[in-house]
Amino acid sequence: MGRITELLDTAHSRSQAHSWSFAGALLPHEARELLQLAPGARLIDVRSRAELELNGVIPDTLHVEWQFWPGWVLNPHFLTQLTQATDPEALLIFICRTGARSYRAASACTEGGRGNCYNVLEGFEGDLNKATGHRNELNGWKIRGQPWTQG
Repeated sequence: MGRITELLDTAHSRSQAHSWSFAGALLPHEARELLQLAPGARLIDVRSRAELELNGVIPDTLHVEWQFWPGWVLNPHFLTQLTQATDPEALLIFICRTGARSYRAASACTEGGRGNCYNVLEGFEGDLNKATGHRNELNGWKIRGQPWTQG
């Protein structure tokens, strides 16, 4: 069994264990490894433009906003924009700040008939550390040492 298969099987098992509709859920390091190994895989950052400017970006990532700031209004053209920007057979890996919006984006794409949709658990900034009131301390793409740059 190859490494791509191992990563996808692990992600799929997580999704099945939680009865999620999308293909699978990846930890940040697994998502990065899969992006490096799987030709045509795309990382889709669904954060708002404001978040990208304030908190940083992941290199070589497609950005399609799930919600617009201010007001957090849903992007009514999300699926259309995603379809126009990606190959229909591509493996899509969604990420947001914490994993919640990317979860909804992966679910919506799956429900819209798109296969191979995965969510990055923990997101870009990770869970809130209740002791300090800050993110980027417990988990997430940044704290786990995955590549990113400041806007």
